[in-house]
Amino acid sequence: MRGFSILELMVVVTVIMVISAVALPSFIQAYRTYQLDDAATQIASVLKFTRYEGIRLNVTAAAPLAARTLVTAAGTNVYTDSNNSGTLQVTENQILFSGNVTLVAGGTPPGGLAAAVGVAALTNIPVTGGVIAFDQRGAVVPAAVNVLYVGNTSLPNLGNRAVIVLPSGSVQIWSTDAAGNWRQLN
Repeated sequence: MRGFSILELMVVVTVIMVISAVALPSFIQAYRTYQLDDAATQIASVLKFTRYEGIRLNVTAAAPLAARTLVTAAGTNVYTDSNNSGTLQVTENQILFSGNVTLVAGGTPPGGLAAAVGVAALTNIPVTGGVIAFDQRGAVVPAAVNVLYVGNTSLPNLGNRAVIVLPSGSVQIWSTDAAGNWRQLN
């Protein structure tokens, strides 16, 4: 006698389902954007770690400490090659991208990033076998403005992220929308 009728419950459930159906695409879009931003932040973290390790270990410019990219069957790795062996070892600082979020070849993202950063040219780091090395001062060896691109292979309309390493060793993260407009995230 003092409860809800089945009709009232059905109306409430219907309203909840309509609101969920309207909100779900926005939520999924936000989640996929978050995945791209997080991937770029993780790459930046590995690069910063590599730089700080080069400073801490006082490596020389002749034998700098390197961050490397490697494509395996499991996905794409970005790692600190702490012993400069050129091979990934389980004890090294690393991240693995698998699924739709991955490193993107340099010619794929829209142009205009060099102008947005304010440099004449960018050095694209290859998706596999790419190397960014740091000396004892934390500077990039050889001096160049390096870039790694991150994208979602199944949803290119989300844009791309670019992780820029300046010759001084500082790291920046940039984002582009589907129209190709670049903006700095950090």
